[in-house]
Amino acid sequence: MTPLSGSSLSAARRARELTDAVNGDTVDVLVVGLGVTGAGAALDAAARGLRVVAVDAHDLAFGTSRFSSKLVHGGLRYLASGRLDVAHESAVERGILMERTAPHLVHAQPFVLPLTPLVSRGQAALARAGFHAGDTLRLAAHTARATLPAPRRLSVVETRHLAPALRLDGLRGGLLSWDGRLTDDARLVTALARTAAARGARVLTRVRALELTGTGALVRDERTGEEGEIRARAVINAAGVWAGGLVDGVRIRPSRGTHLVLRPESLGPLTAGLHIPVPGETNRFVLVLPQDDGRVYVGLTDEPVDGDIPDVTEPPETDIGFLLDVLCSVLHVPVHRDDVVGAFAGLRPLLDTTPDHAGAPPRTADISRRHAVLTSPEGVVTVVGGKLTTYRRMAEDAVDAAVRLRGLAAGPSRTASLPLVGAAAPHVLAGLAAPRRLVRRHGTEAPAVLALAGRDPRLAEPVLPGYPVTAAEVLWAVRHEGALDEEDVLDRRTRIGLVPADRTAALDAVRALLDAAAASG
Repeated sequence: MTPLSGSSLSAARRARELTDAVNGDTVDVLVVGLGVTGAGAALDAAARGLRVVAVDAHDLAFGTSRFSSKLVHGGLRYLASGRLDVAHESAVERGILMERTAPHLVHAQPFVLPLTPLVSRGQAALARAGFHAGDTLRLAAHTARATLPAPRRLSVVETRHLAPALRLDGLRGGLLSWDGRLTDDARLVTALARTAAARGARVLTRVRALELTGTGALVRDERTGEEGEIRARAVINAAGVWAGGLVDGVRIRPSRGTHLVLRPESLGPLTAGLHIPVPGETNRFVLVLPQDDGRVYVGLTDEPVDGDIPDVTEPPETDIGFLLDVLCSVLHVPVHRDDVVGAFAGLRPLLDTTPDHAGAPPRTADISRRHAVLTSPEGVVTVVGGKLTTYRRMAEDAVDAAVRLRGLAAGPSRTASLPLVGAAAPHVLAGLAAPRRLVRRHGTEAPAVLALAGRDPRLAEPVLPGYPVTAAEVLWAVRHEGALDEEDVLDRRTRIGLVPADRTAALDAVRALLDAAAASG
């Protein structure tokens, strides 16, 4: 199957569309930021028939959107804190992703909460009630039981079968629950951007917005240094934790979420993820997340971040130590610092609503994850807060605000029923002639990726021994997914770069493929 018409992003398309956009005709909407919310806004506006340009100073999913837990949450945490509206919104958006817009990228993930001596019977009863309440949320959101199975109590034998690494002493069994999990968060952003491009949006990476006004932006091509203006009837600032640097009056209070990366042998076979309660805290867990590539993620923290916002946040040793301590509280064989082969941290763009001079601010864990759409005196629409699960609703609200503000001729949002590139019904995906891993990353395009290797057997070889990503996937990333250099390939189109040693080992092979692709045009 060939790519959806017009969805292929490449260096050649970027150059052509950048020339058209800078100092060209006025477009309807300019979106700044190509994380999940910005890419979602570009798609939402383009699907309404508006002329759209979307820019990012770096790459698709360069910031927070590639450093999440890769989960599509049903809102249980918000239900527990009494925020029923946020919980219901999360459950609805989870169902949309799993059943309509991205069933190739979002799947049901089982989780086990081990009932160890650290979990009292009262805490276990509360957790079990919470999981059943979450299932009620699923029902209220009209998500099918076939999509998300019911929670239930597990015996000790069942618990150890799903997670053999658990310590047996004092284990009373476990609680099984289900939630949505992304194959990869950066791939979701790439699919959004490509679907927007198929609808006519100009998606331009390595284009930095230097100044924003209500009628456009001064931008710089980060590859050449050339500056120019993009004129627009409406401007949406979706720059996440960097949004406050583009528009006055937007106060962001970033919260750092850190994850560890472990090799599969560190925890043995994991059929399910784990919810590990954080001692002394209510409704807070460390998550153990097995990945399709064999790695395991362990996260996450929730720590406030002060000062300037870096392009890439480095996980501190305090976060790593905290996660290891909680993880080892339930394991038969401890995981040590030397077993951590990588770590990553993302910054949540939480909106700071505390009044000036109000004393000590609240913990970032207590700040609402609900998003906000703000309009500056100059007419720039800024969307902040929220979370990956509700990106589509955030994008819809931002575009609605821009349409109202500027009186743009556009109908309501269409994205709740608009499949992303690669999406298809589960039975269609299951019938594709391609490996399951490839289908879960590329959906209906998986046979086309596989066909590249059919024409050149060398492309079937992995770019890193022992890791499943092939040379064909690298070539596909360059030709169709907008990858411009080895960083785009290693750190976002694939996730090889999450383990520094793997990144170094694969670098030469990826560079050679990029050179060959450039030489062949």
